[in-house]
Amino acid sequence: MIFDTHAHYDDSAFDPDRKALLSSMPAAGVNYIVNPGCDLPSSRAAVALAHAFPHVYAAVGYHPENCAPYVPTHLEELRALAGDLKVVAVGEIGLDYYWPENPPRAHQQAVFRAQLALAEELSLPVIVHDREAHGDCLAIVKEFPRVRGVFHCYSGSAEMAKELLKLGWYLGFDGPITYKNNRKTAETAAMCPLDRMLLETDAPYLSPVPMRGKRNDSRNIRYIAERIAHLRGVTPEEILQTACENALRFYGISREVL
Repeated sequence: MIFDTHAHYDDSAFDPDRKALLSSMPAAGVNYIVNPGCDLPSSRAAVALAHAFPHVYAAVGYHPENCAPYVPTHLEELRALAGDLKVVAVGEIGLDYYWPENPPRAHQQAVFRAQLALAEELSLPVIVHDREAHGDCLAIVKEFPRVRGVFHCYSGSAEMAKELLKLGWYLGFDGPITYKNNRKTAETAAMCPLDRMLLETDAPYLSPVPMRGKRNDSRNIRYIAERIAHLRGVTPEEILQTACENALRFYGISREVL
């Protein structure tokens, strides 16, 4: 079984064939998908997709790149959306210091803390986006010791990974692990306990080799599993099965739901 724990099917890249593509996933071996929101409209869209397809689940939240419009009253709608039975996490939330045009760091941090507090209140896991903000992301999640989650598309050091693992967090691995120059992520994937590993596509972005440059979708999880299996000296099937079990446990999803 395949579980894509992070894919943005509400993205406009899927406008031409969203329904057909998502409908085809179970036949392609993709049994579960989580679609995270990036702001209020995309969080609403994620919930709608989750209700349209039994194998799709949603997360709701403000992505750091999209958090400029956030005001504290928006937390009430996020709280209401998070109460939906098909919402399994708060996300995609976090910090992104890569782009200079992103919202000010202080605002990103305030929105991040507010959503971590919401996740703590609702006893939901979180999906953290951390780009060029490793130290601040780690420091802020430590302020919420009762919150657990996944560092999506993990790009920090192996040392930071070890600290997160000790705190009970999971690490998400995506297409970049297949890129030749991404030695740091490969090192982390080689040492991460198998029971703390999640597989993601971040579709339509970050297509793995040999699909790099093309629109990504959940069927490409296999290439990520193959790369990790090579690093670990196990079979791709073992990586796919273990990662699926991890995701079901992480998101609190029962197979009987399907």
